[in-house]
Amino acid sequence: MTDWLFTLVPIYGAWIIALATYLSCLAIPMPSSFLMLAGGAFVASGDLALSSVVLGAFGGAILGDQTGYVLGRKGGNFLARGAKRGGKRRALIVRARAFLDRWGVLSVFLSRWLFSPLGPYINFLGGAGGLRWSGFTLGSLTGESVWVVLYVGLGYTFSGQIAQVAEFAGDIAGLLAGLVVTFGLGAMLLRAARRHDRRVKAKSETA
Repeated sequence: MTDWLFTLVPIYGAWIIALATYLSCLAIPMPSSFLMLAGGAFVASGDLALSSVVLGAFGGAILGDQTGYVLGRKGGNFLARGAKRGGKRRALIVRARAFLDRWGVLSVFLSRWLFSPLGPYINFLGGAGGLRWSGFTLGSLTGESVWVVLYVGLGYTFSGQIAQVAEFAGDIAGLLAGLVVTFGLGAMLLRAARRHDRRVKAKSETA
């Protein structure tokens, strides 16, 4: 499907990119990041306008986020049904719920571009769990801006090596995600160690 959609980019331009980013934000599998890379490459070749590609990708993503949020708020029960069925979707829902509970609006921002598999489920859960719309929208706007600028910019800069750049971008995203998790765990351990030291000190002072 990726090859077929790639051939549509120079024909339909921003519309096909907008559709891909919109659907991907609703947990419908779409090669949206790759299509943004392709859009950037076609901008570099002069076949598409930069403004239309950026606005198409960004507009589709924001609309998809908002749709997911509203779906979660209006009918969040489908998430519970999805979680009971097991498999990959259940694992993503469980991870997204834990991520959202711990980080709130920051989880919306990070799941737009760094932990992107969690993004659609953060949208649904944010609406179902009552996350404030203003906070959700702020995380969505800033996170999608990073996603769009990153991938369209990479496609524009390395227009002759799209396949290699797509693989490289995936590796970098995985590396960054690993670093974020590592630093997060390190911070948690440091806080736990400090709390332990304070308890030991308090006990020694009262002894």
